[in-house]
Amino acid sequence: MLPAGEKMIEAKHAEIQSIAAPASLIDASGKVQFGHFNQAVGNLGLHHFIYNTVMDRPASAWAKHFHYKQFQFISIKTKHYIIGVAIADIRYLASGFCYVYNIASQELQETNWLKPCGVAYGTEPSSVNSRAYINGKATFSMTIENGQWQLTVNTPFIKAELSLLSVNPEQVMAMCSPTAYNGWTYTQKHNALALNGALTVNGVSQNLVGALAGYDFSAGYMRRETSWRWASISAQLGELTLGLNLAAGVNETGFNENVLWLQGQKQLLGPVHFEFSRLPAARGNQPSNNWHIYSADGRVNLHFTPLNGRQERLNLWLLKSNFRQYIGHFSGVLTDQSGKQHHLDKVLGLSEDHFARW
Repeated sequence: MLPAGEKMIEAKHAEIQSIAAPASLIDASGKVQFGHFNQAVGNLGLHHFIYNTVMDRPASAWAKHFHYKQFQFISIKTKHYIIGVAIADIRYLASGFCYVYNIASQELQETNWLKPCGVAYGTEPSSVNSRAYINGKATFSMTIENGQWQLTVNTPFIKAELSLLSVNPEQVMAMCSPTAYNGWTYTQKHNALALNGALTVNGVSQNLVGALAGYDFSAGYMRRETSWRWASISAQLGELTLGLNLAAGVNETGFNENVLWLQGQKQLLGPVHFEFSRLPAARGNQPSNNWHIYSADGRVNLHFTPLNGRQERLNLWLLKSNFRQYIGHFSGVLTDQSGKQHHLDKVLGLSEDHFARW
């Protein structure tokens, strides 16, 4: 049930409109294009961006370089495992992780990377044609060619050569919103994508029939101190393929990144609220208590129960990160644009709670 006083808005819901994706997010005059786009924006145009201080004076070249942030994430769900691979490039350093969650045993294996500025890692500012990687004893790379994502992983417990199959470029969620006083954030996501390639977990080859994946590309001049909550689902519900991305805390200045995919078709959603307590998560690796994720218009009404997750706390003086990503069950109701309800009962997915000072 929604909190007291909230009412479901009946019948058909208004569709949030997208605009044509520009060739460059930032044009030659330095103007940033904001809004939801009908497909991915291939070039961010960082060199065009006129970065000013909060007092409307030109920022230094040092500030323009180091204040830009970019992170990428791929999630994979197979019959037996949930896999997450990420890189965050905050200019001063890069961090990354790769984990494998065993659905049957509820056990998590993971490896982490923390690389100093410019050493053994790289990212490029394009969500359409680029490569992001971390090298070391364990390695991974995310290569994007004409909008198609490819993942290569080589760790002691997972080896992968995978392609995420995105069929219709107009079904990608791509948007840009103003951030703080003088910044912007571009976010691009797509869930419930089919996979092909080869995947081995702990020496055992995995069948990819029915496997689903999702990705996240986010970049921009974000707040120096920021936080967000996030939820993600890629699932097969009977004959229905369902993808969901929900977030609160970053892209909310006139636009948000909330979206539902049904049979590969995108439906943009309104704002959502995440209700939970982070206090239990401070005790070791115990997952947080149940979450309630809902929207005022009633289209989203979900409860999330964590089963396991990865946590990381970095306190590096000027840089701080308190990161918690959980794997767990979603139950509740999602209502599509036509008013049809889709019931979820212990559907596996991800949630996240993150504070960063960068």
